[in-house]
Amino acid sequence: MTEVRVRFPPSPTGYLHIGGARTAIYNWLFAKQHNGKLILRIEDTDAERSTQESIQGILDGLEWLGVTWDEGPYFQSEFANDHVATAKKLLDSGHAYKCFCTKEELDAKREAAAAAKGDYRYDKTCRGLSAEEAAEKEKQGLPYVVRFKAPEGDGAVGFDDKVYGRVERSYDDIEDFVIVRSNGKPLYLLCNVVDDIRDRITHIIRGQDGLVNTPRQILIYEALGVTAPVFAHMPLTLDLKKAKISKRSHGEIVAVQFYRQHGFLPWALCNFLVLLGWSTTDDQEIFSREEMINAFSLERINRANSIFNYRKGDPKFFTDPKAINMNAHYLRTMPVEELAPLVKEEFVADGIWDAAYDNDKKEWFLKTLDLIRDRFHTLKDFAQAGRAYFADDYEFQPKTVKKNILKHPDLKEWLPQLAERFEEISDFTKEEVERVTREFATALDIKPGIPINGIRASVTGQLAGPGLFDVVLAIGKERVIERMKKVAQLY
Repeated sequence: MTEVRVRFPPSPTGYLHIGGARTAIYNWLFAKQHNGKLILRIEDTDAERSTQESIQGILDGLEWLGVTWDEGPYFQSEFANDHVATAKKLLDSGHAYKCFCTKEELDAKREAAAAAKGDYRYDKTCRGLSAEEAAEKEKQGLPYVVRFKAPEGDGAVGFDDKVYGRVERSYDDIEDFVIVRSNGKPLYLLCNVVDDIRDRITHIIRGQDGLVNTPRQILIYEALGVTAPVFAHMPLTLDLKKAKISKRSHGEIVAVQFYRQHGFLPWALCNFLVLLGWSTTDDQEIFSREEMINAFSLERINRANSIFNYRKGDPKFFTDPKAINMNAHYLRTMPVEELAPLVKEEFVADGIWDAAYDNDKKEWFLKTLDLIRDRFHTLKDFAQAGRAYFADDYEFQPKTVKKNILKHPDLKEWLPQLAERFEEISDFTKEEVERVTREFATALDIKPGIPINGIRASVTGQLAGPGLFDVVLAIGKERVIERMKKVAQLY
């Protein structure tokens, strides 16, 4: 059986965006499922727009996602001679010809077609030039492009797409398309085919916007006497206004790096992106890597475009709610030992990492992470909403202060008094802390919820969280008492 070989060929003209990442993930899954190879090919022939920074960004993004490649990265520019040689081969075999029509002549024909309310298609003016005529024009120094000689007649070029089924395009609908510019540089249509032949690509999995090019590329394969790969075209990812997600229109919100910087877990983002255009026969949405590799199939890719419901500007749910919730699921259920190094990165970057968390405080660190993560959505939440457990410079939510402290003016006296009672507890367990707190409320003839909520607000700055007495134990006796005594500062 022929080895499955797929490729991911990004253009390094910007960051790795979620559309490109999804394409890479689909190819990676398919290769893994079939014990095949994923080839990474950087299409850097646009020298003016391609940058080393973008190339590194693509590599970093893929590595962070865990999308590993088996060969490459190859750079398309390194194979420029192959592209030129193939164009010459097509010229020599009569499958292509030199076109000397000027831009002005072509523009005039387009304008005439528009005036007649018709569609313009190149009229093959130069297709019938003899070798001598073409040589004479070239001798005169006239610039030319190389056009592929499309078949004529009643036939059609067709292929069986793994997503869209049978696709056919009549020869009459395919003009003699350009494969080499007047500056001598081959176009994407040709370069892509040459590279895929060289890399022995068996399956091309790409976006639906590439579907329009496929019939023309198949003609090039046929002209070169090579069997075309199997094609699978994925649906596009659109925003809520049904516009295609793009770097230019949507900015950083569609960059993989954006999600990394905002505390996403790599596989959570992968899982979400796979489901933007693919589904199983049941309702399963959460997959491990192994489960996804086993379940993935080209036939289950949807034809309908997917919707990316981003919410730029929202400080918490800044992107698609489904993506946020999926990230939260992984954050709350993954082994805490695997979560710890990810949180460590956040703490180091934020300046609140304590080396003791790797040593004598490791058990406490892991236990505290496990305690507080149930309400968190991203890794950022540990250094923000969970900051009070690890540092003293935590913020007080205005809503928390208003509802659980300022609403009860006497708390500025009650909490310091309760803190003094905590100081007298020799066995500082959550049972003892709860007993003392409830007895204090009974003595004042107030509901226990008033001091309980007041304690939470003063020691964490948060409105909600884990059970209060678990919180007190996690933060520690000395810190809790000190913070309760400072409650008056909030009035």
